[in-house]
Amino acid sequence: MIIKKLTPEEYKPALELVWRVFLEFEAPDYTQEGIEEFRRSINDSGYLSMLTVYGGYVDGVLAGVIATRNFGGHIALFFVDREFQRRGIGRELFNAVLADCRFDSMTVNSSPYAVEVYHRLGFKDTDVEQNVSGLRFTPMAAEVKR
Repeated sequence: MIIKKLTPEEYKPALELVWRVFLEFEAPDYTQEGIEEFRRSINDSGYLSMLTVYGGYVDGVLAGVIATRNFGGHIALFFVDREFQRRGIGRELFNAVLADCRFDSMTVNSSPYAVEVYHRLGFKDTDVEQNVSGLRFTPMAAEVKR
C-alpha cells in the first residue's frame, strides 16, 4: 500500500470515494438536513482549502482517504472503501497523519458509525453525542505518541 499527501488536483476522486462511503455507512444515521450539510462541506472550496488530504492506494486503486485541518490537530474526514475495510488501510492512513501532527493531541468529531473505530485508534470521548445542522457526532481526543 502507498500513502501519499494529495494535491488539490487529486481531490476529485478522493471526494467521490468520501461521498460514496458516507452514503453507504453514515447517511443512514443522519437526517436529510445532515446529509445535505455533509455534501455542502465536501463541495465547499473554502473548507477544502483548509484540509491536508491523504490517500491510501492498493495496487494503484484509491482505497481510503483521511484529511486533517488545524495543522494535523483535527481529523476532518476519514473514509475507507467497503472493499478495503478491515485490511489495515485505515490504520496506515491514521499513522500518516500522526506522523505529520504538530501537537500532543488530536481531535475528531466522530460519526456514530465510526465511534468504535476511533476508540480502537486510542481516542476517548470528550463529551456526549452532539447534533449540529443534522450532523450527529461525538467529540473525541487522543494523545499523540511519538
